[in-house]
Parts: sequence; C-alpha cells; structure tokens
Amino acid sequence: EVQIVESGGALVQPGGSLRLSCVVSGTSFDDYAFTWFRQAPGKDREGVSTITHHDGDTYYARFVEGRFSISSDSAKNTVYLQMKNLRPEDTAVYYCAATVSTTLSNPFATYEYPYWGQGTQVTVSS
Repeated sequence: EVQIVESGGALVQPGGSLRLSCVVSGTSFDDYAFTWFRQAPGKDREGVSTITHHDGDTYYARFVEGRFSISSDSAKNTVYLQMKNLRPEDTAVYYCAATVSTTLSNPFATYEYPYWGQGTQVTVSS
C-alpha cells in the first residue's frame, strides 16, 4: 500500500521559513503526481502546490505569490515544499496527497487523490 508521511511543520514567526517534507513508500515514485493541501480550522481544504512527474509541470495557488517552491527527489521518494516569508494566514495543517499522474485532471481537487498523509501543523505567530 502507498504510505505518505509529512514532516517539517513548526511554530515560526511571521517572515520566517520552513521546509516541509513528504516521504512516500510502498510504490514507485515516478508515476505519481503530488499536491500539498492545507486546512485551517473552520475552513475548506485548499490546494497549495502540485508537481507532476510525467511532464515536470508545477502548479501554485494564487495566495502563494511566489513565496513557495515545490520540488522532488526521486531517489529518496520525497517531495518538498519550501516556504518563505510566512504569514499568519498560512497557519494550517499541511497535507501531502498522491495520485497516478495519468489520471489527474484537476490538480487541486481533493477527490483526485486516493492517498493522503496525516498532516503536519504549521503555525505562524509572533
């Protein structure tokens, strides 16, 4: 079975940086697309960034505004989200989700993803 484990969430001050990691096991990494989602209390889960490995495309939510960068290391089966200039409104649980890339139509739709991690908490506060 596909297993996903996120890490890297922490308490950080506004303007700070974090790097989240998503480690995938149980399947080949190369055929999958990965999306970072986030969910704040009382709000819907929303897509943050996607990377697709069949064509190398990346996607970013509008609220990212150039502050985040998604990348991957196939040898380590790991996807990263580098976040800079964090704001209090970035506070949320961040989830890593995976799907077979050839089936992906809408990269920020939660129903596209059968595999999810447990999430990692990011808190931006002074």
